[in-house]
Amino acid sequence: MSPPDLSRYPRDLAGYGRAPPDPRWPEGKRVALSLVLNYEEGGESTPLEGDPASEAYLHEVVGAPPTVGRRNLNTESMFEFGSRAGFWRVHRLVTSYGITLTVFGVGQALERNPEAARAMADAGWEVASHGWRWIDYAELSPDEERAHLERSVATIERVCGQRPVGWYTGRGSDATRRLVVEHGGFLYDSDSYADELPYWLDVGGTQHLVVPYTLDANDFKFLLPNGFVTADDFATYLIDSLEELRADGFSRQKNRYARALAAAVDEGSLDLDAVAALNDVDVRNALVALPGIGPWTAEVYLLSALRRPDTWPTGDIALQEGARRAKGLELRPSPVELEAIGDAWRPHRATAARLLWHLYLSENGRRESPV
Repeated sequence: MSPPDLSRYPRDLAGYGRAPPDPRWPEGKRVALSLVLNYEEGGESTPLEGDPASEAYLHEVVGAPPTVGRRNLNTESMFEFGSRAGFWRVHRLVTSYGITLTVFGVGQALERNPEAARAMADAGWEVASHGWRWIDYAELSPDEERAHLERSVATIERVCGQRPVGWYTGRGSDATRRLVVEHGGFLYDSDSYADELPYWLDVGGTQHLVVPYTLDANDFKFLLPNGFVTADDFATYLIDSLEELRADGFSRQKNRYARALAAAVDEGSLDLDAVAALNDVDVRNALVALPGIGPWTAEVYLLSALRRPDTWPTGDIALQEGARRAKGLELRPSPVELEAIGDAWRPHRATAARLLWHLYLSENGRRESPV
């Protein structure tokens, strides 16, 4: 992913062009999915903060103008629903599936609800900075925006226990990205909607990663005329978008890996019968040496194809979550912790893995097994 040359015109309209690069997602995965929760409640515009008007953006009364010179209690209570009830509903749902997400958190909003901030950190979620307040930073001077940036970073580190490494303003200024890079300590920002893949930019001589955000696969469209109306509308759009990206991923990446695997078998450089005669460690080493095959794929091959009785894929999220539920743990165990848990079931850990997978699936209302 080479950075574009923006020296003559400060917009890159070509991007990756007709041949997007292979991003080489871990273990040959076709898509890297970024799940984001925006947390802005308590940081929006209101005369309580000295703002000239109430918040006019992202509330339930579509098209309603801002209330100028006085508070709008209806709008304020809509935002309060998000912090009082909506956040916890999302938190219960996401944690029940054992997955993590990124929070674009407004610093002032998190400071005003430290319990929610702690819950994000305890769940292992990434908390990226969403500015100090949920306002339009094009209206602020660069010095004012810099002060807000610094305050947001310090607050998130204090209430969440870890400083943010991601940034998304949403309503930024011409100076936002420069200020983020000058402050330092950030791995990326998401103040772009320009691509489906991350890309690099030169910002003042520093190579800076941009991980684009999206407003199309976003519940924001419930607030737009001709946008989403029902939950099925939203779900269908998300599923269709993901399936399209998965198909692209196979054509560009998995297709290459599949062809390489087929060629290795056809040419004899990969002898599956010989692999089956190896011990577990040597099977893993032989498989991960091939392009696109990672430790998880090798472990599942050992378990499902070779029926090795003591296979224990510690990197599998469903297995981690199944073990958490079976053991009554508060947090999902890490691969190292799961390895220790599995010691009690040697030399039949593959059986334990299948049982824990079925526990995870049954509690999530699903019946099919991953192997």
